[in-house]
Amino acid sequence: MMDIYLIGAGMGNPELLTGQARAAIDRSRLLIGARRLLEEFAGFAVETAQANTAEQAQAALRAYTGTGPVAVLASGDVGFYSIAKKLSQMLDSAKITFFPGISSLQYFCARLGMAWDDVKIVSLHGRGGSLPAEVRCHMRTFVLTGGENSVQKLCEDLAEAGLGEVHVSVGERLSYADERIVRGTARDLAGQTFSSLCVMLVENRCATLSPVTHGLLDDVFTRGDVPMTKAEVRAVSIAKLRLRQDDTVWDIGAGTGSVALEIARVLRGGMVYAVERNEEAAELIAENRRRLGVDRLEIISGRAPEVLADLPAPDAVFIGGSSGSLGEMIQIALEKNRCVRFVVNAITLETVHTAQACFERFELEGPEIIQVTVAKARTVGHSHMMMGQNPVYILSAGGHTDDD
Repeated sequence: MMDIYLIGAGMGNPELLTGQARAAIDRSRLLIGARRLLEEFAGFAVETAQANTAEQAQAALRAYTGTGPVAVLASGDVGFYSIAKKLSQMLDSAKITFFPGISSLQYFCARLGMAWDDVKIVSLHGRGGSLPAEVRCHMRTFVLTGGENSVQKLCEDLAEAGLGEVHVSVGERLSYADERIVRGTARDLAGQTFSSLCVMLVENRCATLSPVTHGLLDDVFTRGDVPMTKAEVRAVSIAKLRLRQDDTVWDIGAGTGSVALEIARVLRGGMVYAVERNEEAAELIAENRRRLGVDRLEIISGRAPEVLADLPAPDAVFIGGSSGSLGEMIQIALEKNRCVRFVVNAITLETVHTAQACFERFELEGPEIIQVTVAKARTVGHSHMMMGQNPVYILSAGGHTDDD
């Protein structure tokens, strides 16, 4: 069986190799890796094969007919957003040895003269995500950039989110002869040009801890004449969604966006799509999103179910208004994810009946109906009188089981 070495090559400079990694390369007969790494390490092996992805590395290994160990070079450390993770899973029956390297996080923080054990790590290299959401909640955030998420764009995103004055350090082409470290505010750096090979460290001294649960007062929302799900009903409805940190959520008939915004504030890795056909309501959602500083929310202006086809597969769907199309909405969501969780609010018995019938039609597990009736105290002279609000039915069904 061929010996395969997965080697953390550091930033690219051969001087960052550990002694064990250097010895493993010396023993190897084939060196596989990205071109920029091979250019630095090609002298260590007889043969080289360029591979930028795990699939390409696997193909190079399969095509190799020689004998002796093969080394696969991974940028940084093999355990830090590395090609090694996926490749090792693809080669589960092979004899693999891992050799750690110096990650960009370790190297950059050392160059800045700071510890990194309390840094929030975010990878936006070929991944989605919201940097402002992380920066608001963490005093120091390390960012892997790349692709569409360049340093310039990410700094622009911070500035547009009202975080233009946070301090940003950029590490460009770390460990190479032309290495450059640039410091400044996000607003200042948004106008500069950087290499595609960069990392960032963002410092926000005014960071506040993210909320652990929902619970905004109704008064914080700009409402206008648009209907809004009240705080107590929101609390129960969101609890029934059984959300997880990385969930993708649809809020259909979002109104002022109160439910969508409450969810988006507590999600750390997911995204909320607020679907609203009323233009005035969509504008209110945008205004409330701006005022509350919420990032993990995208407004979808249009009529459901038509606009749902282009949305990512949901993990949870809240339906506050269906306009007679509840069955079509549920069907589209189920076609994207059979394990999606549904919560429907209803104020009429007819809507309750329709939702019940849909749950039965689509054989959703664990259907439940509850009625929430809230009374709030109102000051009358020197006394307080409890004033009842209209009852709301909350129907829920589907989703993952507790064992998932």
